[in-house]
Amino acid sequence: MGETRDNDVYDEELVDYEEEEEKAPDSVGAKVNGEAPKKGYVGIHSSGFRDFLLKPELLRAIVDSGFEHPSEVQHECIPQAILGMDVICQAKSGMGKTAVFVLSTLQQIDPVAGQVSALVLCHTRELAYQICHEFERFSTYLPDLKVAVFYGGVNIKLHKDLLKNECPHIVVGTPGRILALARDKDLSLKNVRHFILDECDKMLESLDMRRDVQEIFKMTPHDKQVMMFSATLSKEIRPVCKKFMQDVMFHGQFYSILKSLFHNPALSKIFVDT
Repeated sequence: MGETRDNDVYDEELVDYEEEEEKAPDSVGAKVNGEAPKKGYVGIHSSGFRDFLLKPELLRAIVDSGFEHPSEVQHECIPQAILGMDVICQAKSGMGKTAVFVLSTLQQIDPVAGQVSALVLCHTRELAYQICHEFERFSTYLPDLKVAVFYGGVNIKLHKDLLKNECPHIVVGTPGRILALARDKDLSLKNVRHFILDECDKMLESLDMRRDVQEIFKMTPHDKQVMMFSATLSKEIRPVCKKFMQDVMFHGQFYSILKSLFHNPALSKIFVDT
């Protein structure tokens, strides 16, 4: 089947969610590790997180954190994300992008012992640690759910032992270490239902890191949710991002890409290497 949509539809400018001068400490993601960001954002919608029909355990954790109203990016993306749709989200730092994939993943996940259900990749160990912390914070009342973070600089045997003895349901990590664990068969990705790239431009602009991400992607099931987040997405990177996608929601604009185009077993056609 040929391409049914003109490529220029994917080259449309993604509208940035602008930061407001006023601080809004009641918006999820406004605090990282207990500290307020330098620039806050305003939860401009009167609706609360209860309107998303989240699990009571998630709502309780949100309330404990002192948050009440979703930010604009959360208001736009969370309803789509919790339905399992693929999402590309471009929004400036400090606007709560992390909470979009953390809450939507925790909402959907049904932990199964010994199975990794969600994989989050990012480009630095610092960011990986922060993301893991956010998953732990919002899963406080989900005691059966386990989260772990893996990155280079740590003895890989420690990671292998953890995967063997206490396999997490959600894995956060950097591409190099995740790929090493997956290649050695210590990390099984065959049950991944949620594949998330944070600061995706940083990973996909580097050809070496992009290759790692692509190889990891190929180890996961075809039928899964893909979510990508970034503060900036160049026109060169956007077509690369969409190669990972099936049904894509760009900032609240939903474009349906015929799934049959992506059910080709020739995985080499899924990616465009430059």
